[in-house]
Amino acid sequence: MNAKATTLRPYLAITFIFAILFTGGYTGWKVITGYRDRRDALAVFARNVRHEAEAHHWRYEVVFAKDEGLLLYLRKTHFVKPADAVTEWNAGNLDALVASKEKAAALMSELKGDALAQSQPHEREQHQQGRGYVLITR
Repeated sequence: MNAKATTLRPYLAITFIFAILFTGGYTGWKVITGYRDRRDALAVFARNVRHEAEAHHWRYEVVFAKDEGLLLYLRKTHFVKPADAVTEWNAGNLDALVASKEKAAALMSELKGDALAQSQPHEREQHQQGRGYVLITR
Protein backbone atom coordinates (compact mmCIF):
# COMPACT_ATOMS: atom_id res chain seq x y z
CA MET A 1 0.00 0.00 0.00
CA ASN A 2 1.14 3.51 -0.73
CA ALA A 3 2.42 5.57 2.24
CA LYS A 4 0.57 8.65 1.03
CA ALA A 5 -2.77 6.77 0.95
CA THR A 6 -2.17 5.55 4.51
CA THR A 7 -1.59 9.09 5.82
CA LEU A 8 -4.69 10.45 4.05
CA ARG A 9 -7.02 7.77 5.39
CA PRO A 10 -7.67 9.41 8.84
CA TYR A 11 -8.38 12.77 7.20
CA LEU A 12 -10.80 11.20 4.79
CA ALA A 13 -12.61 9.47 7.65
CA ILE A 14 -12.87 12.74 9.60
CA THR A 15 -14.15 14.56 6.52
CA PHE A 16 -16.70 11.83 5.85
CA ILE A 17 -17.96 11.89 9.47
CA PHE A 18 -18.18 15.70 9.39
CA ALA A 19 -20.19 15.57 6.14
CA ILE A 20 -22.64 13.07 7.63
CA LEU A 21 -23.12 15.12 10.82
CA PHE A 22 -23.47 18.40 8.93
CA THR A 23 -25.99 17.00 6.44
CA GLY A 24 -28.00 15.25 9.15
CA GLY A 25 -28.05 18.35 11.33
CA TYR A 26 -29.10 20.62 8.47
CA THR A 27 -31.86 18.24 7.40
CA GLY A 28 -33.14 17.94 10.96
CA TRP A 29 -33.10 21.71 11.37
CA LYS A 30 -35.09 22.22 8.13
CA VAL A 31 -37.69 19.63 9.16
CA ILE A 32 -38.14 21.13 12.64
CA THR A 33 -38.39 24.74 11.43
CA GLY A 34 -40.73 23.69 8.61
CA TYR A 35 -43.04 21.99 11.09
CA ARG A 36 -42.92 24.96 13.48
CA ASP A 37 -43.55 27.52 10.71
CA ARG A 38 -46.41 25.50 9.16
CA ARG A 39 -44.78 25.29 5.74
CA ASP A 40 -47.30 22.61 4.89
CA ALA A 41 -50.16 25.12 4.89
CA LEU A 42 -50.19 25.30 1.08
CA ALA A 43 -50.40 21.52 0.82
CA VAL A 44 -53.21 21.44 3.41
CA PHE A 45 -55.11 24.18 1.56
CA ALA A 46 -54.76 22.33 -1.76
CA ARG A 47 -55.88 19.05 -0.21
CA ASN A 48 -58.98 20.78 1.18
CA VAL A 49 -59.72 22.29 -2.23
CA ARG A 50 -59.40 18.87 -3.92
CA HIS A 51 -61.74 17.27 -1.37
CA GLU A 52 -64.33 20.04 -1.75
CA ALA A 53 -64.14 19.86 -5.55
CA GLU A 54 -64.55 16.09 -5.48
CA ALA A 55 -67.44 16.19 -3.00
CA HIS A 56 -69.35 18.85 -4.99
CA HIS A 57 -68.24 17.69 -8.47
CA TRP A 58 -66.78 21.11 -9.19
CA ARG A 59 -64.92 21.96 -12.35
CA TYR A 60 -62.12 24.24 -11.22
CA GLU A 61 -58.97 25.89 -12.48
CA VAL A 62 -55.97 27.59 -10.95
CA VAL A 63 -55.29 31.20 -11.90
CA PHE A 64 -51.65 31.92 -12.72
CA ALA A 65 -49.52 32.27 -9.57
CA LYS A 66 -45.83 32.49 -8.70
CA ASP A 67 -45.98 29.35 -6.59
CA GLU A 68 -45.66 26.46 -9.05
CA GLY A 69 -46.04 23.97 -6.21
CA LEU A 70 -49.71 24.90 -6.16
CA LEU A 71 -50.21 23.00 -9.43
CA LEU A 72 -48.59 19.92 -7.96
CA TYR A 73 -50.69 20.02 -4.80
CA LEU A 74 -53.92 20.65 -6.73
CA ARG A 75 -53.00 17.97 -9.29
CA LYS A 76 -53.38 20.33 -12.22
CA THR A 77 -51.11 20.51 -15.25
CA HIS A 78 -51.30 24.22 -16.03
CA PHE A 79 -52.33 27.64 -14.82
CA VAL A 80 -54.98 29.70 -16.59
CA LYS A 81 -54.67 33.39 -17.32
CA PRO A 82 -57.01 35.62 -15.28
CA ALA A 83 -58.85 36.77 -18.43
CA ASP A 84 -59.41 33.16 -19.52
CA ALA A 85 -60.63 32.25 -16.03
CA VAL A 86 -63.18 35.07 -16.11
CA THR A 87 -64.36 34.02 -19.58
CA GLU A 88 -64.76 30.36 -18.57
CA TRP A 89 -66.51 31.30 -15.29
CA ASN A 90 -68.94 33.68 -16.99
CA ALA A 91 -69.70 31.03 -19.64
CA GLY A 92 -70.63 28.60 -16.85
CA ASN A 93 -67.77 26.21 -17.56
CA LEU A 94 -66.21 26.54 -14.11
CA ASP A 95 -67.63 26.09 -10.63
CA ALA A 96 -64.56 27.19 -8.70
CA LEU A 97 -61.27 29.04 -9.06
CA VAL A 98 -58.12 29.06 -6.97
CA ALA A 99 -56.33 32.40 -7.04
CA SER A 100 -53.92 34.48 -5.02
CA LYS A 101 -55.55 37.03 -2.73
CA GLU A 102 -54.24 39.86 -4.88
CA LYS A 103 -55.74 38.45 -8.07
CA ALA A 104 -58.94 37.31 -6.35
CA ALA A 105 -59.91 40.89 -5.52
CA ALA A 106 -59.74 41.87 -9.20
CA LEU A 107 -61.38 38.64 -10.39
CA MET A 108 -64.36 38.91 -8.04
CA SER A 109 -65.47 42.16 -9.64
CA GLU A 110 -65.49 40.57 -13.10
CA LEU A 111 -67.18 37.27 -12.25
CA LYS A 112 -70.90 37.01 -13.01
CA GLY A 113 -73.26 35.56 -10.43
CA ASP A 114 -72.66 35.14 -6.74
CA ALA A 115 -68.97 34.44 -6.19
CA LEU A 116 -67.79 33.60 -2.69
CA ALA A 117 -64.09 33.69 -1.76
CA GLN A 118 -63.04 31.24 0.96
CA SER A 119 -59.68 31.73 2.61
CA GLN A 120 -57.40 28.86 3.60
CA PRO A 121 -57.49 27.77 7.25
CA HIS A 122 -53.91 28.86 8.02
CA GLU A 123 -54.13 32.35 6.59
CA ARG A 124 -51.68 33.90 9.06
CA GLU A 125 -48.87 31.50 8.24
CA GLN A 126 -49.38 31.83 4.50
CA HIS A 127 -49.38 35.62 4.72
CA GLN A 128 -46.08 35.56 6.60
CA GLN A 129 -44.51 33.52 3.81
CA GLY A 130 -45.82 35.94 1.17
CA ARG A 131 -48.48 33.56 -0.09
CA GLY A 132 -52.18 33.73 0.29
CA TYR A 133 -54.69 31.82 -1.78
CA VAL A 134 -58.45 31.70 -1.86
CA LEU A 135 -61.00 29.35 -3.30
CA ILE A 136 -63.68 31.22 -5.24
CA THR A 137 -66.93 29.31 -5.61
CA ARG A 138 -70.41 29.94 -6.97
